[in-house]
Amino acid sequence: MTLPEFPLREDEPLARGFLALGLGSFEAAARHVWSLPHGRNSDPTDFRLVLPEGRGTSGTKHALLAALARAHGQPVELTLGIYEMHERNTPGVGALLEREGLSGIPEAHCYLVVRHQRRVDLTREEPASESTAALACFFEEGPLAPEDLGAPLEERLRAFVRNWAKKRGLDAERVWRTREACRAALGR
Repeated sequence: MTLPEFPLREDEPLARGFLALGLGSFEAAARHVWSLPHGRNSDPTDFRLVLPEGRGTSGTKHALLAALARAHGQPVELTLGIYEMHERNTPGVGALLEREGLSGIPEAHCYLVVRHQRRVDLTREEPASESTAALACFFEEGPLAPEDLGAPLEERLRAFVRNWAKKRGLDAERVWRTREACRAALGR
């Protein structure tokens, strides 16, 4: 794991939840978040629910850590990558995509970027520094404020899907519905 190592300060509200668990450093906090199961939070826009609910998505887990690092003045940024989701990198979506006549479909994935250069993904089972390689390449990547997990993230992805579908002569709403069906099939 290639993350900055620094102690968590008691005066930072986001740090208190980790400190209460006996986790006194950012690396310990990141390892704990990495160990939590994948699961949608009761409010998918509120990254502060990751610790009390004991689960999170790529968005909420990484937003929590990015906000924690930001509160400590550290160079860790939440990043949104849009990649092509298909059966090889997301087992369980192949049959749905095939039924719709698609080999892949755009999907969002959040991760951290450290010092504007190193990707770190704390949601996959592979080694954290290498797991974004499972997604092969991103169509688009860019920073995302931790507070923008809701409508801003969805609008960025919807705009991308509209453009992607248009270039391929596909109906954007049908592509979006297929994406939603894939997510539902995966329990996301």
